[in-house]
Amino acid sequence: MQTPDGSPLIARFRRARTDEQLAVLEGLHAVKHALRFSAVIDVLAAHDPEAVASLAARLAPDIAVRLAAMITPVARPIFDALSPTPPETGLIAIAARPSGGIDQLARLGRSAPIVLLESPTHSGNIGAAIRVAAAAGAAAVVTTGSVDPWNPGALRGSAGLHFALPVWSTAAIDFPGRTLVALDPAGDELAPASIPADALIAFGSERAGLSHDLLARADLRVRIPMEPGVSSLNLATAVAVVLYAWRFRQ
Repeated sequence: MQTPDGSPLIARFRRARTDEQLAVLEGLHAVKHALRFSAVIDVLAAHDPEAVASLAARLAPDIAVRLAAMITPVARPIFDALSPTPPETGLIAIAARPSGGIDQLARLGRSAPIVLLESPTHSGNIGAAIRVAAAAGAAAVVTTGSVDPWNPGALRGSAGLHFALPVWSTAAIDFPGRTLVALDPAGDELAPASIPADALIAFGSERAGLSHDLLARADLRVRIPMEPGVSSLNLATAVAVVLYAWRFRQ
């Protein structure tokens, strides 16, 4: 990617992509949701502030004035260098990730399930699952494995809804007091009553499914009913089906 030399802003965005305390938000929708859920924005850049302000006034009037006041105008070549895939809506930001850690999940109430993604490999799927979890009212999303759930691709997939609920990565799956519910093709057919409010609902990776260890530890195993010949669903779709089965029981 060709970039103008010597731009502090370009260097700042490049560092932010690998900084575990920061999040890069690409596009109006990601910034919109981050602001709605009290994200702390470090820098907000646009190559055409008037166009962004007009779009925000139409699509997100609740945050439009605040957003417009925060924009730092940059030249188009600089803007295009801030991301490998510059967002079409012409807006990009750096925000602070929420403070705290995985231990805070133990202090959550048990009126809504936690979503556990075991070793997911696709950032877009992680983000889409977080978006669904936020919409359905899940208590949190936790991932295991090597993929950072806060990477820019996941944030793009969630449209910034990482800020709507706790999102953490952990090496150890230990949630005392939670009912571990595993998605398993050999499990009982999913029904609204299958998912207790205190559930830790485990979804396997896109290719390998859940590990034998996690399946062995499960308190319940459930499967999503599907037509013959259909072997699986996209990860985010599976999360949506199970969470809304829980939500519709209320």
